[in-house]
Amino acid sequence: MKIVACNSNRPLAEAVATALNLPLTKASVRRFADMEIFVEIHENVRGEDVFVVQSTSYPANDNLMELLITMDALRRGSARRITAVIPYYGYARQDRKSGPRTPISAKLVANLITEAGADRVLTLDLHAGQIQGFFDIPVDNLFAAPMFAADIRQRYEGRDIMVVSPDVGGVVRARQIATRLNCDLAIIDKRRERAGVSEVMNVIGDVSGRHCILIDDIVDSAGTLCNAAEALMRAGATTVSAYVTHGVFSGGAVARVASSPIEMMTTTDSILATEAVRVCHNIRQITVAPLLAEAIRRISEESSVSSLFW
Repeated sequence: MKIVACNSNRPLAEAVATALNLPLTKASVRRFADMEIFVEIHENVRGEDVFVVQSTSYPANDNLMELLITMDALRRGSARRITAVIPYYGYARQDRKSGPRTPISAKLVANLITEAGADRVLTLDLHAGQIQGFFDIPVDNLFAAPMFAADIRQRYEGRDIMVVSPDVGGVVRARQIATRLNCDLAIIDKRRERAGVSEVMNVIGDVSGRHCILIDDIVDSAGTLCNAAEALMRAGATTVSAYVTHGVFSGGAVARVASSPIEMMTTTDSILATEAVRVCHNIRQITVAPLLAEAIRRISEESSVSSLFW
């Protein structure tokens, strides 16, 4: 197999290649003076099983175009199979019509990826599971839950922990981890007044004296999680921590987390950390490189990927 890295998260691609004991395929992804993207693969890929590693995180449109153009270059280079490895699938939150005359952008992106030459997709914690159905090619949606559960056991051993979903929509995700940890589950009932602003209304469950762990898939503005943490502390929680798969951290999110009651927010490296994230005292990253590498190996060997989660 061959591993091709685009520019959105090269350290993760390098870590995946190291875990597979493979060198990254020599390729250049650069821009012309007018910012058009140009991709050139410097190795023979004819008949090869190629995996392109690229998160479509900020700047989402540039990174998406890099992925599409790279796959087109590989297809025209006669690669046998192209797998788009997208640790963070951008536009995933636009998975349905939110009102009249609005797009379903997650479906549009799925069409673009397929038309560009992808034969299958490997991703991590899709915001909505039904996005897999937007593709007419195989999609492997990995889960961070087993990795998070193992980390929580190690870090919070001996504490009376309670898993908390920051909103009703994330209950299934939080319940998976609560089941693995054999602990109780609480829910935050919130009302969103407008996009990007959330208001916590109520805590469903007795969190008094418990070490609460918020579980979510994306932290963007961090308003939801910070408001949830404040509500939990008001309800008598001893401490509040958070585990989030994708650390988007847009705008003033890092400063908001730093000044919040959140003891520690743990994210994966599905999105390359900014300098602000790296120096923040209560944000840490754990790597998903071994998980992605094992999934890539199994895909290449045509063995089961779903068995990773049992």
